[in-house]
Amino acid sequence: MDVEIHGFRMHYDVFGDAGSPLLWLSGWTGTGADWKFVFQDVTAGFQIIGVDLRGNGASSGFEGTHRFQQSARDVFALLDHLGIKRVKAIGLSGGGIALLHMAIQQPERIDAMVLVSVPPYFPEQARTIQRAFSFEALPEPERTRMRELCCGGEDQIAWLMEQTHKMAESTDDVVFSPETLHRIKARTLIVFGDSDPLYRVELAYELQNEIPNSSLWIVPKRGHGAIFGPHAAQFEETATGFLTCTR
Repeated sequence: MDVEIHGFRMHYDVFGDAGSPLLWLSGWTGTGADWKFVFQDVTAGFQIIGVDLRGNGASSGFEGTHRFQQSARDVFALLDHLGIKRVKAIGLSGGGIALLHMAIQQPERIDAMVLVSVPPYFPEQARTIQRAFSFEALPEPERTRMRELCCGGEDQIAWLMEQTHKMAESTDDVVFSPETLHRIKARTLIVFGDSDPLYRVELAYELQNEIPNSSLWIVPKRGHGAIFGPHAAQFEETATGFLTCTR
C-alpha cells in the first residue's frame, strides 16, 4: 500500500488479520517486509505494520539530504493516517535510529520498543565504514535484492550510497544526548551484538544508562543486526515477550 506523506510516496504493508499494531522499521536500505527474516509468522495478538522509510525500498523520496529525524516525522504521519495513536515498535539499525527519534519527539505515542543495533551517536569506526560504503562492494545476492526492491532503480541506489557517505559527516541528526534520552517514556529493550563492527558494545550501555525503564540484551559473538540467523528464534520469543508484558 502507498500513501502520500510529506511530499513523497510512502510504501507500507500490514501483515496479519487482527491484533494490536506492531511497527517494524528496518535498517538503512531495507524494507518493511524484512521482519520475515526474523519472525516465522505474525505473532498472535499483533498486526505488523512494515514501513519502507523515505528513499528506501518501494518508497519514493530519494532526493535531497536524508535525516532520520524526518523519517520519524514521516512515520508519525503514517500512524495518523491509519488512526493509530499509540504503538509498540521494533527498530533495526537505521530504523531503530528513526524509532529513537520518534520516542523523543512524541514520547506518549510509543508504548514499548525494541532497539536493535542502535547507537546514541556515530562513533569514528562507523563513520570510516560509512565513507567507504559502496554498492559494488556488496555481495552479489545483496546487489540483486536491492535492484529488485528499489522502485527508483539505479538512481535510488546511487542516492542511498551518497546518503550513507553523508552520514559519515553529519553531526546533528544521530546525536542523542542524555537530556533527550531522558524524555523517553516507552519501556525499552536494547539489543546489541558484542562484536558489532559499526558500534562498539559500550554504546549499548550508554543508551541503557540514560533511557528510563530500559533493559539490555547483549548477544555474545554476534555483530551488527544480531537478531538474524541462529538468534532469530530467541529474539522472536524475547521481543514478543517483552512487548506483551504489561509492567
